[in-house]
Amino acid sequence: MEEQKKPDLWLVIAIIGILVIGIVMVYSSSSIWSEYKFDDPWFYAKRQILFATAGLIAMVVLSRIPYYVWHRHSKLIMIICLVCLLAVLIPGVGMVRGGARSWIGVGMFSIQPSEFMKLGLILFLARFLSDRQKKMNSFQEGFLPGLALILIPFALIMLQPDLGTGVVMVGTCLVMMFTAGARISHFMWIAAAGMAGMIGLIASAPYRIKRITAFLHPWEDPLGAGFQIIQSLYAIGPGGLLGLGLGNSMQKFFYLPEPQTDFIFAVLAEELGFLGGFLVLSLFFILLWRGIRTSLLAPDLFGSLLALGIVGMISIQVMINVSVVTGLIPVTGITLPLVSYGGSSLTLTLGSLGLLLSVSRFSNR
Repeated sequence: MEEQKKPDLWLVIAIIGILVIGIVMVYSSSSIWSEYKFDDPWFYAKRQILFATAGLIAMVVLSRIPYYVWHRHSKLIMIICLVCLLAVLIPGVGMVRGGARSWIGVGMFSIQPSEFMKLGLILFLARFLSDRQKKMNSFQEGFLPGLALILIPFALIMLQPDLGTGVVMVGTCLVMMFTAGARISHFMWIAAAGMAGMIGLIASAPYRIKRITAFLHPWEDPLGAGFQIIQSLYAIGPGGLLGLGLGNSMQKFFYLPEPQTDFIFAVLAEELGFLGGFLVLSLFFILLWRGIRTSLLAPDLFGSLLALGIVGMISIQVMINVSVVTGLIPVTGITLPLVSYGGSSLTLTLGSLGLLLSVSRFSNR
């Protein structure tokens, strides 16, 4: 393969731009809460800078490693991710937060294995699909085995439970399978089963039913299930075109619960207005555009599917998060990539983008 010495510059600009905005907004959105809880307004911001530094190092290192090296290591990575998903379910090993057993404690920090599974599955599925390209139009030999690879980690994630992460992972993998040559008729066969399964998952957990009810009629329970979405809209509405000014959010004063995570985009829209939100979404669009371009110009199918999976994973998360914050879909607990506070998510996302940049170094101009 003929290697480009430099990665896609537009990708780098978009990544750094979103990351810088994210660090600023983590401080702005969390300063009041962190000062109240930890007596340090910089508590979350300092940790986010630490995670961002580790993630940037991982991104640079991975961008310098030829992406095709991971083809032969993808099986081992997948096994390690599965073991970690199993370990998190063991009492005493997995940590429970917000009603979900999704974390493993490591010293002062904690990791979320489901975040790493998203990348591990993308790597392994890219290898599986590229090796079975000629069989993907067969339901039994191509589509069904690929679907099984997706459903096994999805089932483990749902045992935590973490529906949001599971939806992002499955959506990303289905896009990869469709691109690899799976027939539309194959997806139609499982659409009904998937819809029935989704309804079952929602019905099996009372808090998910409350989220659906709150989405449809948030004002029926303004201090309970509808509280988050109402406060989110209260943040976005006053922002107007230019916003209230950086640091001048009112909703971060204990109205919007932990605004530095899932609802950070609401605080951003309140402080920076429509133009600030448009800038962030434009940077994500550049990332999507250059990521798809990298996938189309990759020298082999493995690189193409790997790039598509990474940019698809990030894009689906962005669409879900922004839709939740603006009240278009029920609350799902999905963070905004590169912007929301979170160690595992931020480090994993930057590492994934390092692989995307590696593919871009080999892409044909």
